[in-house]
Amino acid sequence: SPAAAPDQRPGRPPRTPAPRLCARLTRPRLPPPAGVLVGSAVLRASNKPAEMEEPPLLPGEDVKDVGPCAKDVTYICPFTGAVRGTLTVTNYRLHFRSLERDPPFVLDASLGVVSRVEKIGGASSRGENSYGLETVCKVSVWPRAACSWPPSSRAQGRHAHARPVDIRNLRFAHKPEGRTRRSIFENLMKYAFPVSNNLVGAFPLREAPRRRRARAPVLAPALPTALPQPLFAFEYKEQFPENGWKLYDPLAEYRRQGIPNESWRITRANERYELCDTYPALLVVPASVPDEELRRVAAFRSRGRIPVLSWIHPESQATITRCSQPLVGVSGKRSKEDEKYLQAVMDANAQSPKIFIFDARPSVNAVANKVRARRRVPRGLSSVVWRPPLALRRRDTCGLSGEAKGGGYESEDAYQNTELVFLDIHNIHVMRESLRKLKELVYPSIEEAHWLSNLEATHWLEHIKLILAGALRIADRVEAGKASAVVHCSDGWDRTAQLTALAMLMLDGHYRTVRGFQVLVEKEWLSFGHRFQLRLGHGDKNHADADRSPVFLQFVDCVWQMTRQFPTAFEFNEYFLITILDHLYSCLFGTFLCNSEQQRGRENLPKRTVSLWSYINSQLEDFTNPLYGGYSNHVLYPVASMRHLELWVGYYVRWNPRMKPQEPVHSRCRELLAKRAELQKKVQELQREVSSRSSSSSERASPPTQCAAPVQTVV
Repeated sequence: SPAAAPDQRPGRPPRTPAPRLCARLTRPRLPPPAGVLVGSAVLRASNKPAEMEEPPLLPGEDVKDVGPCAKDVTYICPFTGAVRGTLTVTNYRLHFRSLERDPPFVLDASLGVVSRVEKIGGASSRGENSYGLETVCKVSVWPRAACSWPPSSRAQGRHAHARPVDIRNLRFAHKPEGRTRRSIFENLMKYAFPVSNNLVGAFPLREAPRRRRARAPVLAPALPTALPQPLFAFEYKEQFPENGWKLYDPLAEYRRQGIPNESWRITRANERYELCDTYPALLVVPASVPDEELRRVAAFRSRGRIPVLSWIHPESQATITRCSQPLVGVSGKRSKEDEKYLQAVMDANAQSPKIFIFDARPSVNAVANKVRARRRVPRGLSSVVWRPPLALRRRDTCGLSGEAKGGGYESEDAYQNTELVFLDIHNIHVMRESLRKLKELVYPSIEEAHWLSNLEATHWLEHIKLILAGALRIADRVEAGKASAVVHCSDGWDRTAQLTALAMLMLDGHYRTVRGFQVLVEKEWLSFGHRFQLRLGHGDKNHADADRSPVFLQFVDCVWQMTRQFPTAFEFNEYFLITILDHLYSCLFGTFLCNSEQQRGRENLPKRTVSLWSYINSQLEDFTNPLYGGYSNHVLYPVASMRHLELWVGYYVRWNPRMKPQEPVHSRCRELLAKRAELQKKVQELQREVSSRSSSSSERASPPTQCAAPVQTVV
């Protein structure tokens, strides 16, 4: 049943959330491209040899020589079996094209999605297809028919790049006598992992060990051991009408929010990134706190990430500020400067006598932190065994280590007029394990009889629920309670970014537009130092790195859940979100490279790479929601309940031919947009016709020459 709209509050303009009738709408489904959905039928449709063709190349892309025998490679497809074809390696992608199929079977994999490459078998291996290579992907790739992607004719010529999805590995069989496996292996290792190879121009610069008294990290350049072979984003030189790097202007965004004002000011204390190397150069802080005081506050916050403003309510002046955990430690240390600073944050909002501190971590972990630190148990040998509410039976390593490193949480005794709320969101290691289980669920086979129970066992939707519920509590306190909120996790760049960005999306309709959402990602994720390089492992062959985690993927999943509940409240469509996730891994654009604003400046990414927003904003019709109704002044209250959440089949399982056929979301949206444009044109024509007839009638009517006696009528 539709959810009830929130009550109108006295003295406030009506804020009516978009209706939640979407649960009853038929959801358009995304199929794999034509030729894969019915894979075996298409692959066996013809034995006619296909013409040899090189893949359509992007500007800056070139084919690497892997030998003549790469023209006779067998792809071991998990759905259709062995497929003979040609394997091509460029400095951007791995491209396979079948030889004896019409239309040909095509497989594209951008090297950015490659997690590792392994050799299978030896020269003496026996058995068919026992000698070759296996490429394991981070999120994997989309097999397609050669003519089926991209969706728009304009994009097909310029952007025939790989579409990363959820297939776990790609296996290719080679002929031992061909001796080309080594050449292919070396090219893949060379161009997929330039960071691990320490190649000049490959990003990022490596952080040297942190010194105690150093205000900023010392960055050591990569060692030049070979010719420059950077990530392809540094080679890609496509030209677009708009420069997406100029989309986000922090001063303009803060002016839109009414900053500066009498309570908040913009400071350049971090202009050289000396206050905090993972924060942006411009920060918004309480007007009553001088810059000298900020340094003392930074000394008491993990990584120097002090509480700074993310968003301010246009009417109540309630704020959302973000930071990292305080360095309380096992001894319960206090900082008068930090306590005074949070008091200034609260005083900036005259509507509420208290401030809410939202700690994203589970409360039980915060208690266990003190025990762990007090006993000084070595990391990995903790005697504290915690059973999570989700029965994951895994210690929250980040949470447990926080206080051992001197971290912790705010005590309500030390911080007056505060209320501490734990949101029970688990750490990056738990989320990584949950995604691994989800991949096993949907690849390569789907167990029909136990689909729902197996999905529940991944705990993926439970994590999505907790993140949405946490953001909803923050938004409700700011909107309904008119209270300011301080949000943090451990270091303030993972769960904190999820919560602040989602809460702002619920509160501010500007962020629900295409460009507004791009600003939200630039501001809360990129400028405030979400560690994209570490979480995604761009160009790094260390696939077992414990820093990798699907933090940003979960955020986009939560956004998609909101679009399902409010189908008319967002200007962008599902394809927009999928495109962002596709290029999160592709390394085609520079948007998601590096770990911080400082690193992007050092690497000069705006000059050396293309922004993803340049590409998206060049063809907005592909990413526009035809049902968008505005709702700029409305607050959205999504239902964070398992009954209202669903697996994002359009993203996680869009490639699987064993799933029910799905309608491409971009096709459906384009049809609706065309229909809307047609109807708008008819309305304009009718309006002109009515206006023309009205003008003609006025001209034909002549005024009377003599005043006639008025006619009296009584009704």
